Amino acid sequence: MTDRSRSGEGAALALLAAGLLLAPALGATTEELLQDTLKSAIAAFAALLGALVFVWQRRASGEPPLWHAALWLPALLCAYALGSMAWSHTWLAGVEAVRWFVFTVAAWLALNTFSRERLPLLAWCVHAGAVIASAWTAWQFWGALALFPQGPQPASTFVNRNFFAEFAVCTLPFAGLLLAQARSVRATVLLAASTGFVVTALCMTGTRGALIAMWLLAGVVLPLAAWRCGDRLECARWPLRQRAAALGVLVGTVLVLGSIPSGNRAIVEEGYGATPLARGLHRAQSIQPSDHSLNVRMVMWRDTLRVIADRPLGGVGAGAWESAIPPYQSEGAQVETDYYVHNEFLQLVAEYGLVGWIFLLLLSAWLLQAAWRTLRGGGPEADAERPGRAVFLASLLALLVVSNIGFPWRLAATGLLFAVCVGGLAASDARLASASGRLVRPLRWSPGIASVAALASVACLALATYVTVQAVRAESRLVAATRLALGIAASPDPRDPGLAPVKAEVLRLVREGVAINPHYRKVTPMVGDEMARWGDWADAIWVWESVLASRPDVVALLTNVARGYDALGRHEEAMAFLERARAVQPRAASVRALEVLLLARSGQEPLALERAQAALAEGIVDDELLNTSYVLAQRAGRHALAQSLLRARVRLAAQTSASSR
Repeated sequence: MTDRSRSGEGAALALLAAGLLLAPALGATTEELLQDTLKSAIAAFAALLGALVFVWQRRASGEPPLWHAALWLPALLCAYALGSMAWSHTWLAGVEAVRWFVFTVAAWLALNTFSRERLPLLAWCVHAGAVIASAWTAWQFWGALALFPQGPQPASTFVNRNFFAEFAVCTLPFAGLLLAQARSVRATVLLAASTGFVVTALCMTGTRGALIAMWLLAGVVLPLAAWRCGDRLECARWPLRQRAAALGVLVGTVLVLGSIPSGNRAIVEEGYGATPLARGLHRAQSIQPSDHSLNVRMVMWRDTLRVIADRPLGGVGAGAWESAIPPYQSEGAQVETDYYVHNEFLQLVAEYGLVGWIFLLLLSAWLLQAAWRTLRGGGPEADAERPGRAVFLASLLALLVVSNIGFPWRLAATGLLFAVCVGGLAASDARLASASGRLVRPLRWSPGIASVAALASVACLALATYVTVQAVRAESRLVAATRLALGIAASPDPRDPGLAPVKAEVLRLVREGVAINPHYRKVTPMVGDEMARWGDWADAIWVWESVLASRPDVVALLTNVARGYDALGRHEEAMAFLERARAVQPRAASVRALEVLLLARSGQEPLALERAQAALAEGIVDDELLNTSYVLAQRAGRHALAQSLLRARVRLAAQTSASSR
C-alpha cells in the first residue's frame, strides 16, 4: 500500500471519528431545529465525506477494498426497506432505507480504514464526545442550564436523558482502553477522572437500562477483558503507585461528584434523589413489575407480539410500526403509546419479518463467534488484536443491553457508534485472515470503479445536503407555528380579534411546513390541538387530516376530527370519523365518550345515557365521559345517578393528580 493510500485511509477514519465526537458534543440551541436532525446530519456527513476521501485516494491504487460478510446484514435491511416502500408506508420505509445505507457505508469505511495503530484516535474521539456531552449533562444537573431544548432532564445535547445515557454507556469500553493503555501517571489521573465524570453523568440521568449495562461492564466484562489481554495492556506493567492513583481517582471522582446535590429544581422535585449517586441507586432499585414506566413498555411489547404473530414473514414494513400498531393495541387503548416499541429486537422483527429474524440470528452468531475467538486467542497476531476486539465487543454488548428497553439504533450518535464497532470488529477479522477467509473478501476494483464510487459519494452528499435543508425548513416552520399557537392558547383571551394576525401567521407556517413534509406526526398535530382551543375548528380539522393522510389509524386524531366536524354542525362527517375510530379501537375511552356526546347532540339523550352507563359498567372511565353522563343524568332527573357520577369525577381527578406527581 502506498503512503498516499495510507494517508487517505487515516483521513477517512479521522472524519468518521470526528462524527463520533461532534454528534454527541453539539446540540441545537433553538427548538426550530430538532436535535436528532442535527445529529443525523453530522453522522451522515461524517460517513459520506469519509467514503469520498477513501475512494478518491484509492482511485489510482491497484489494491481493492475489502468486504466482510457482516456488512450484508445492514445491506439486507436497506434492500428490504427499499422494497417495502412499494407496499407499506413509503416515507417511513424510505427513512429506514437511508438509515441502513448510512450504517452500511460507515461500517464499510471502518472495515477498510481501521487498524490497531489507529485505535487510540478512534477511542479518544469517542471518549471526548462522551466527556463533552457529560459536561452539558452536569451543567444541567447542577446549574439548571437551559441552553438545549429537551424533555426529561438532564439530557445533555440529546432530546431525552435516556438517549444520552444509552450513548454514554456504550463509550465506557473506549475510556477503559485509554485508561489501561496510559503510560504516565499524569495521563492515568486525567483518564481516570474523565471516566469517573462520565459515570457520574450516567448516574445523574437515572436511566435504568444504561445503569444495568454500566454495572455489567464494570463488574464483569471489562475486568474479564483486562485479565485476558494481560501484557498487551500498559496497566499490567504499572507500578503500585500508578495503580492506586487510577483506582483512587476513578472511585474518588464518582464519590465526590456523585455527592453534590442538584441545583435544578425540576430534577429535585421528581423525587428520584437530589445527588447523582442517590439518583442512580434509587432508579436501579425501582426496577420492579409495578413500575409505571416499565408497565407502559410492557404494554407496547405485548401489542408488538400481536403484530409479529399476525405478520410473521413479511412484517408490516420498514419503519411502519407506528403506523400499523393501532389495530393491534390492547383493548381499550386509544392512542399509540409511542413512536417506537422501546425494544429494538421486537420492532425489527415486527417491521421486517423474516428478514429481521435473519439479521438478528446472523448478527448474534457472528458476535458470539467473535467473542469466543477473542477469549480463546491463538497466536501472537490474535493476542495483538485482543484489546481492540474486546473494546468493540464490550461496546456492542452495552448497546444490546440498552436496546432491550429503548431504541438506540435509531439515534444518530449511537447508531454511528454501532456501525463503527461492527466495522472495526470486521477489520480485525480481516487481519486474522487465516481464521476468517470465508468472511472477508476483496471487492472488484479498478480506477474506473473508484471514479464511479467517488461520483456516487458526491451524489449522496448532494442528496444529504438537500434532505437536511428541507428537513430544517419544514421543522423550523412547524415548530415556530406550534410555539405561536401555544402562546395564543395561553393568552387571557385566545379568541381576541387582535390576535388574528398571529393566527394567520400560525396557519401560514403550518401550511408551508406540511407542504414540505406532511409526515411530521410528532409536531404537526399540536398546532391543530391549539387551534381547536380557540375555536378555529376548520383549520384544526385541516391540520389533523393532513396527519391522518400519513397515519390513518391514530384514534386520537380520528376522534379529534369527528369533534371538529360536530362543532361545525356537520354531523354525518363526524359520525363517519367516529366509525373509523370505532373500527380501530371500539373500547377506547375517547371513542365511547365521543359516541355518547354525538348521540346526545343529535337529540338521542336517553340512548346516550344508556350507552354511557354501559361504558362505565365495562370499566371504561374517562373525564369527558363522566362529565357528559353527569349532565345527561341531571337533565333526565336521575339525581342519584348524577351524584354517583359526580363522586366518580372527584375520584378520577384525585387519581390523575396523584399519578402526575
